[in-house]
Amino acid sequence: MFLLDERLNNDSIIVGDFPLCRLLLKNDKNYPWFILVPRREGVTEIFNLSSEDQQQLLVEMSVFSELLKTLFKADKMNIGALGNMVSQLHIHVIARVKTDVTWPQSVWDKLPAKPYANHEIEVIKEQLKSVMPTDFLFK
Repeated sequence: MFLLDERLNNDSIIVGDFPLCRLLLKNDKNYPWFILVPRREGVTEIFNLSSEDQQQLLVEMSVFSELLKTLFKADKMNIGALGNMVSQLHIHVIARVKTDVTWPQSVWDKLPAKPYANHEIEVIKEQLKSVMPTDFLFK
């Protein structure tokens, strides 16, 4: 049974589900920062996924990244699976622009997170609804 890691659950907002991954919005309005979490129990590394799931993960990361790049007019997409603090496999997908507060530095531990207000979360969900594939299920 898939359970979202407590830290991811506490630091993020559940947006919805792709066929494989749960999509989270990092609760930090400093950046358009999303997290893809494959809904597979006990998976800590990409190579722990079946071949089919690995391919599906690549499709979901690629499609979603391209949508975010367009939607947020990103100069660069930062994509990474680190897992040093949270062992559950999760992929950070961050739309970076040259005018964001830490460009060109990394986003980790540079500034305190600025939580979203509820209406800001709804705006982002509406923006995503206008561009998401039809197999995406919003929560």
